[in-house]
Amino acid sequence: MNEDKKVCLNCNRTDEQIPLLTLSFKSEPKYICAQCFPILIHKIHLLADKLPGVELPLTTDN
Repeated sequence: MNEDKKVCLNCNRTDEQIPLLTLSFKSEPKYICAQCFPILIHKIHLLADKLPGVELPLTTDN
């Protein structure tokens, strides 16, 4: 994959297909589309393999 290509870290769509939000993680730019953004907020464990070293929240059974 072209390293300069901006793609959503979850669905791999490019900025030519869908608008992307830019975020920084460990001083590296990452991109995520608005459709996948809730996954980043509410289900970050699903992205852990794409964000090595991300701190996962502790879950509680309520």
